[in-house]
Amino acid sequence: MLGVGRHGPTGPRVEVDQGSAPGGGRLVDPGATDALAVIAAVEGVGPVTLERLLSVCGGSREILAMARGSAGAADLQAASRDSDERRPSLTAPAATALAEVARAPERILASMREAGVHALALGDPGYPARLRQIELPPRVLFVRGADEALEAGQSVAVVGTRHPTDGGRRTASRIGAALARAHVLLVSGLAIGIDGAAHSAVVGESGRTVAVIGGGHGRLFPAAHDRLANAIVEGGGAVISEHAPGVPPSRGTFPRRNRVISGLADAVVVVEAGTRSGALLTAAWALEQGRECFLVPGSIDAQQSAGCLAWLREFAGVARIVAGVPQLLEDLGIDALAAFPVPDRAVRARGSLVPPDRPTQAPSAAAVALDLPRREGRLLEALVRGAVTADELAAVTGFPIGAVLGGLTGLEGRGLVVGTYGRYRIPESAGDRVAVSSDPAA
Repeated sequence: MLGVGRHGPTGPRVEVDQGSAPGGGRLVDPGATDALAVIAAVEGVGPVTLERLLSVCGGSREILAMARGSAGAADLQAASRDSDERRPSLTAPAATALAEVARAPERILASMREAGVHALALGDPGYPARLRQIELPPRVLFVRGADEALEAGQSVAVVGTRHPTDGGRRTASRIGAALARAHVLLVSGLAIGIDGAAHSAVVGESGRTVAVIGGGHGRLFPAAHDRLANAIVEGGGAVISEHAPGVPPSRGTFPRRNRVISGLADAVVVVEAGTRSGALLTAAWALEQGRECFLVPGSIDAQQSAGCLAWLREFAGVARIVAGVPQLLEDLGIDALAAFPVPDRAVRARGSLVPPDRPTQAPSAAAVALDLPRREGRLLEALVRGAVTADELAAVTGFPIGAVLGGLTGLEGRGLVVGTYGRYRIPESAGDRVAVSSDPAA
């Protein structure tokens, strides 16, 4: 494509002698994909207007050709008028702006180069199939990163409030890390709070994640997540938008962003959401698009959980409850053992001890488990991998709940596990006996 080292489906740009561009020189007629990117960069050209223009003109390059005409702005407005409407959907200022951009498309394409972004059109082979199936899919996506990340075998969106509780942030991290270990793509919105926690957990597990932003890449919001955005791209994921790099985020762009998040996923998980949270808009889009919807319950006194609890009450039988991370994976059709792997005892018996050149390091959980009964050893390893409740341990290990509780009692007696309000962990006092690696799911 022009300006970003790739060509659209119509090939390289072609210079055409259609008069002089502003500032001198000949006009450049971009390929179809780049033409769509130029049109989408104009404020006031929304999905409905773009569809009408494409229907009348026949293609994106033809829209630019009309815009370059002597009566370009007026012709564009006429083309955007529906047969049942008196007023065109394209306003006069937007039509004038589109006519001006059509005569200087290189300015938009240069901004894409500067942002490291390329365009991906609805008709391009790399356009994600899931998104193509929704109503009014974005005609063009502005992508920074790998197109391949958009077309994962399994994809789950994790969203939530920008003001989470500590527990909500931990839950988002645990879900994100588990999905990454199971090689499932995580989609979210890069926002502060739940979104950022989920993305960060995937990056920490060297997994792939896709962030859908509510403005252009050149106006990244929130700016505090620029390092996270870079890490997502460097890890093989992508940061995408249906807005050109120079478009600022606004109250109108985020609802459009939410439909893309749900459209890219097989299911949407809401971790925490107030009654008016934008995360619930994503959940609504999910149901509208035929995706599954899961909500994490919370305290009835927490504002951050009010929206989730209301949905679970009002949409019983449609919106599903998240009863635990392994249970969520099971409901999504994902093997929990892929996310919480517990090696077979016979495998652990071969070469799983700490290397002799690091004698001062505490033994790994696998090594400690060799000296424990099989049940306690499996439970200890599952705890290290992130399972924290008796139900999660039962789901991961396959042991009956009674056996899990009995095994936990044995581990507590050995000083390897402590339990608080139904959650279990390896205490710091056991640090010289068990090496517990930093794990965002823990």
